[in-house]
Amino acid sequence: MTTVGFAGMTHLGLVSASAIAGKGFSTVCYDGDAALVGRLRAGRLPVVEPELDDLVAANGARQVFTADLEDLSRCNVVYIAPDIPTDDQGRSDTAVIHRLIDAVAPVLGPDAVMVVLSQVEPGFTRALRQPELSRRFYQVETLVFGRAVERATLPERYIVGCADPARPLPPHFAAVLEAFDCPILPMRYESAELAKISINFCLVSSISVANTLSEVCEAIGADWSEIVPALKLDRRIGQYSYLAPGLGIAGGNLERDLATVQRIGAARGTDTDVVAAWKSNSRHRRDWAARTIKRELLNATPEATVAIWGLAYKENTHSVKNSPSLATIAQLPDAVRLRVHDPVVDASAADRASAEGVDDPLAALDGAEALLILTPWPLYRGIDPQGIAARLSGRLVLDPYRILDPQAAVSAGLVYHTLGRSAATA
Repeated sequence: MTTVGFAGMTHLGLVSASAIAGKGFSTVCYDGDAALVGRLRAGRLPVVEPELDDLVAANGARQVFTADLEDLSRCNVVYIAPDIPTDDQGRSDTAVIHRLIDAVAPVLGPDAVMVVLSQVEPGFTRALRQPELSRRFYQVETLVFGRAVERATLPERYIVGCADPARPLPPHFAAVLEAFDCPILPMRYESAELAKISINFCLVSSISVANTLSEVCEAIGADWSEIVPALKLDRRIGQYSYLAPGLGIAGGNLERDLATVQRIGAARGTDTDVVAAWKSNSRHRRDWAARTIKRELLNATPEATVAIWGLAYKENTHSVKNSPSLATIAQLPDAVRLRVHDPVVDASAADRASAEGVDDPLAALDGAEALLILTPWPLYRGIDPQGIAARLSGRLVLDPYRILDPQAAVSAGLVYHTLGRSAATA
């Protein structure tokens, strides 16, 4: 029977381990933080993801949490899976993963394989000192905040970096991957490491197209939502393309990959000018909400009260890394008073003395002259624009992600701004 170990119980490790335990494998989940392990054993998970609590509960005794490194010695496959922090320039701090590998490698069983699951830059896996190449692999992670359980339990494919892609994968490692019934793509280490970056580059390209052309729509009276179906029916683009405009490229992984390729280009003399253009476009669209609220309200009324719905960088996650909402708040005049709601993130994340946290989204509207919906939480989709109009002191609503139905918002008497179409009023 195959036993799978995971080292690092942050977002990536916890979700990935839970998905494998859900397939019936005995799974040992190690973290050196004994207090964290205690919380995990008690069912108090450190991350917010739809369906994760239920998955861990259903796994029961198959999923063991431990702070004892020696417990990994009985595993046939051990994943190295800590979250890798990045700085403001998109540089990864790999010290945490190096420390973990140095601790785990000596306790591996003689036939066990080690799989690096955390995203690393090309060249990382081959350069490791231990274990030997034949027992060392890299697997492209599929983590998407807010959809992590879905992605981990229903992967599209597995991309596996190997010392020799022509050799069959070790039986226990193959058994884990084959349990998910998806294509398995072995390739050399460097190809797998760059494959993850390549995927993110394609996403950035689609996002940049959507952001650029949706702004054109706003200027000429077109509606981007009418154009998207035409693009999705084009086989050269496809129905799954990222074509929804948003407030730039949020989170941390996409920015990290852009910065990685820029550094490679600078060192090796390759042309990365398109990356600089993508980053510039992203910053421009990220600041849309700040520009709009200043133009429509704050330039004339700098002491206005503004309601903010959403602080997390995207829905269904607690992460605020590179959050467009926080970037918007940071650009507002100091005199602005904020009434803030987020289902998960505390108002203190706004880092503004004037930011008052409110438990109910409608209550956040009381006394506010404008509403900014800056994270597309599902909770907000169910709120009737008539209810918003009844509680909001002013009429102005900025809804970049089109959470509300535009026509219903206008019918409720709101002055409605969204990405991809001209501002609308009754």
